[in-house]
Amino acid sequence: MLSKAKKLFELPKEFSKNKNMIKLAWQALEGVPLGKQVFSLAVGRAAPYTGNMRAKVVELRPGYAKVVLRDRPSLRNHLKSIHAIALANLAELAGNIALSYSLPDDARFIVANIDIKYLKKARGTIYASSHCPIPETSERQEYLVPVDIHNADGELLCQATLTSLVGPK
Repeated sequence: MLSKAKKLFELPKEFSKNKNMIKLAWQALEGVPLGKQVFSLAVGRAAPYTGNMRAKVVELRPGYAKVVLRDRPSLRNHLKSIHAIALANLAELAGNIALSYSLPDDARFIVANIDIKYLKKARGTIYASSHCPIPETSERQEYLVPVDIHNADGELLCQATLTSLVGPK
């Protein structure tokens, strides 16, 4: 009985540390009802601090990610706009998810630096998008990952650049 229950919780063979888990999870969930929400919740569970924002990944493909964040009182500062660190966190999420999806199976990364310019107060629903480089190998190398954050009217609110160090697992 215990072995049957244990089998229910085993991950499929393709889910291993030698595969790009972000890519596999997105490909499995993207087209199913509520799949993007489930994917976004899973990312939030893996990175709990980021998960507190409750952002949703809405597009993901090699070299690109788009993430949406709905304005909520818990994200606001004393000026009733979205807090600067919440915007930096959103930029990091969009850039990281784009880069993660684009990595070779045998690669991993860490953000070594973030540079962000705040151009306008952020209010309402906002969108972060990243067009990132696509690493061809897991060779140790730094990549600049740009992220733009816009409001629903398309106005540019922030521009960020993540410096990410890619290397072998």
